[in-house]
Amino acid sequence: MVSICLDAGTTTIKAVAFDDNGTELLVAREATKVSRPKPGHSEQDMNEVWDAVVHTIRTAHRELGGEDVGMIAFTGQGDGCWLVDRQGNPTGPAMLWNDARAAAIADEWERSGVSQQAFRINGSLSFAGLPNAILTWLQRHDPERLERSHKALKGDGWIFYKLTGVMADDVSDMSVPLLDIRKREFSPELLRLYGIEWAERLLPDVLQDDQRVGRLSEEAAAQLGLPAGLPVVIASYDIAATAVGVGAVAAGQSCSILGTTLCTEVVVDHINTDVEPSGFTIAFGVPGHELRAYPTLAGTEVVSWTLKLLGLTEPRQLSDLAAKVAPGAFGLSFMPYLSPAGERAPFLNSSARGSLMGLSFEHDREHVARAVLEGLTLVIKDCLAATDTIPTQLGVCGGGANSEFWVQMIADVTGVPTFRSADTEVGAKGAFITGLVTTGAEPDFAQAASKYVKVRDTLEPDERAAGAYAEVFQDFLELRGTAGQAWPRLAAARERAAAG
Repeated sequence: MVSICLDAGTTTIKAVAFDDNGTELLVAREATKVSRPKPGHSEQDMNEVWDAVVHTIRTAHRELGGEDVGMIAFTGQGDGCWLVDRQGNPTGPAMLWNDARAAAIADEWERSGVSQQAFRINGSLSFAGLPNAILTWLQRHDPERLERSHKALKGDGWIFYKLTGVMADDVSDMSVPLLDIRKREFSPELLRLYGIEWAERLLPDVLQDDQRVGRLSEEAAAQLGLPAGLPVVIASYDIAATAVGVGAVAAGQSCSILGTTLCTEVVVDHINTDVEPSGFTIAFGVPGHELRAYPTLAGTEVVSWTLKLLGLTEPRQLSDLAAKVAPGAFGLSFMPYLSPAGERAPFLNSSARGSLMGLSFEHDREHVARAVLEGLTLVIKDCLAATDTIPTQLGVCGGGANSEFWVQMIADVTGVPTFRSADTEVGAKGAFITGLVTTGAEPDFAQAASKYVKVRDTLEPDERAAGAYAEVFQDFLELRGTAGQAWPRLAAARERAAAG
């Protein structure tokens, strides 16, 4: 008996087959298209996403030789807004987590203190790519679409509906931005604060941790070539499922996802909304625990951008270049805030933009390569510091974890022993573990993680490099403050350019 576990990312859908021992048997992949029809827009065709889900699951099942499947479990991209009508049909493209068109609305909430008030209830800061901001933008610019819409799902909710016919979404997906994080239910006070009381009819049912199991519908079964009634488990959304997949399931354990988003997160056993507002608080799925998460808006896309800039073709080449110079890149500092939506973690600023500071004729391609990787790594340290927790180990995963050079740099910059999972598809492994626990095949997350999560290697911090990076980090914070003074003026310049 095998389990097919889905990781429905923003740009790739992956169906991973696991045997009963949690061993990856195969991975089927299908790329998905992100459309950017106008500046700041980031959208996906919802039916194309579903078609990719169908294709990857059918491919995985075929390559397994038709072996019996005991369970489908899945995780996927979070945030955004996936609107459907009463018949479950999309009323337009999904507006994604990195969509920036509602940035001015999020800025209004930040300036007026609404975001800070909401944090005391929700434990998370709002930003442009969340449903509250997107729905507000639609009310102002496309009210007709809202009139045609019945529910505002997220990506996981859309896939769960297509698999089971149940129009609902899981509690981790719904944690941000409208749940009372302590009660784990939608908060009328949050709707009032954001001025979207009218949107209450659009909110889907919230599936709590003991409600994650559905059944494969007749229609979906026919499309997938699998038996109707098969258990379908909606795991926590991707950043939370990845924490489970890397084995971070107890308080104080942490991980960093080196993917499209650079997400650093730590497991906590209490909720504290009296701290300086930052990051997200997510109903984790592990009983008695929450996840404090800091998902940035720019991760490995920065690496891809740098490869193109420097005329390179592979990430390994960037590491090889960076290795030629010492920590600190000879006084060159990189601010990796390249997303058109600005930044959301550990600080919130839609005007944030990237920069290379300290550049001179003395710098070459290798200095730029080093500065870029250091800038991304310093963001990890910045996010880790914001959790107010000192972990004993940091698990890393995602595409960036393939670079031993970068992982060693993360250990040196954070000063924390850093390990890599032996699994290549850690999000899917988290869905697998969640599925086993939720269906009763395993007693709890701690035992399941101990049994199924394997460590590939652990890299210890180099004391000399760690000492050098302590000063580099302080420089980074100071220089970001300096760069930040120019962000409003640069935003005004972009507005003038957009106006022609």
